[in-house]
Amino acid sequence: MICTHGMLLSSLLLQLAVGGCPTGCLCASDILNCVSQGLEQLPSQMSGSTATLDLSHNRLVRIEEGSLEGLARLNTLRLAHNRLSGLLPGTFQNSSRGLRHLDLSSNLLRVVEHHYFQNLQALEELLLFNNRIVRVESRALVGLKHLHKVYLSHNRLTDFPFFSIKGHSHPFLHTLDLSSNRLPKLPLEDIMALPISMQSGLFLHNNTLTCDCNMYGLFRRWERRGFGCVTDFQEQHTCLVYGEIRASVRFFRHSRFFENCTLPAQSLPEDLETSLLAFAGDLVLLDCRTSMKGKHMSYLWVSPSQEYIAPPGNNRSLGMFPNGSLWILAAKTEDSGVYLCMVVDRLQMRNETLEVNLTVILRRSQAEPFNTGFTTLLGCAVSLVLVLIYLYLTPCRCWCCMHPLPPAQLSPVCKHTAQSAAHNTPPGGVERASRKPASNKHVVFLEPTKEAQNGQHRTSVAPQPNSIASVFSSSVPKP
Repeated sequence: MICTHGMLLSSLLLQLAVGGCPTGCLCASDILNCVSQGLEQLPSQMSGSTATLDLSHNRLVRIEEGSLEGLARLNTLRLAHNRLSGLLPGTFQNSSRGLRHLDLSSNLLRVVEHHYFQNLQALEELLLFNNRIVRVESRALVGLKHLHKVYLSHNRLTDFPFFSIKGHSHPFLHTLDLSSNRLPKLPLEDIMALPISMQSGLFLHNNTLTCDCNMYGLFRRWERRGFGCVTDFQEQHTCLVYGEIRASVRFFRHSRFFENCTLPAQSLPEDLETSLLAFAGDLVLLDCRTSMKGKHMSYLWVSPSQEYIAPPGNNRSLGMFPNGSLWILAAKTEDSGVYLCMVVDRLQMRNETLEVNLTVILRRSQAEPFNTGFTTLLGCAVSLVLVLIYLYLTPCRCWCCMHPLPPAQLSPVCKHTAQSAAHNTPPGGVERASRKPASNKHVVFLEPTKEAQNGQHRTSVAPQPNSIASVFSSSVPKP
């Protein structure tokens, strides 16, 4: 308890020494939160230990030169939902060199000029969405070698300088969001020259693209490769037939408009593209076959689900070797897709991106349980049907005896047998007759013949000792 109070006291003394917490703001360790304070300019007193500065939802119109001086530890600056229409030259000069996350979204910016971010060499994430940007100058992103993500959606862009980011100028850039703008046409040659890692994260949906075969072929190619920028937003990919605003078509759904297009099979060079087939449950090894050599190499894999894998790996089932090879301990069918290996030479600042297309299938033995179970179920059903047929549809071989007709309708044979049984039954009925020893019982066989004596049928009786009649039986005295 004493230790806790001591830490709070030391933190308070530190803030007093380097600058107190501005009025209305919230200071917590290295965080300075001044959200929704109605500020029209930056606070005059800010602690030099501030690492995260949140000034969003205020009324800032401009940031004066030198306003951020003294914030040497600042790595996150949030200026969203203000009224900034531009940045003065030298806004970040001699300060914020370690800034990694800059949020300028939901402002009034119209042009991204080349001097805005020229001193932010450590910048990794840049948020510029929901402004009024109509142009990005060609050198606006030059020098930002550590840039990972740039968000420019929901603006008024009609073009973008793709040529300024091609090659190895931005080795870590994997997300460029240009969706919901006013791009009428795409510079396909510049886009195809981008690294695969950048193409897979280039979001272009909800634009005013004019429908043409080249544009359609580019998106179809990305769809076949499983790029999330296309597969996750298929319904939002539209184009205008003949450039008419009212003739907007979702071209992934209504592909009939492109039936006459000849789509060339575009693929990566053979040394940059590899296909691999594996069985479910196997240990799979994906090699990163790069042409680059050196001791200062770093490797990074991107899975089909846009998961980033760095050495030594993410979990027990997915890991990397020091040479950059990726291993999957027990492959599953859902692991299928395009894996990207990004190689960076930290000394020469060169990079290379390779692609491995993995397909995981089931073995025959893994598919047999379903077939065996289906066969067993079918056999049981057939057996049940046969049992029911045997029980209920077996023909009766003595229907006239088991179901006797009325006396008037009995056949001569059955009628004579019944009269003989009634005549030989002793007084007391069948019950008394059944009490007699079984040794005196005989079986009566009826043989109808065509011969007759005195107009009556002749009956032959074959004595069978120690037998019992199956239908009609009586005690016959021994001769």
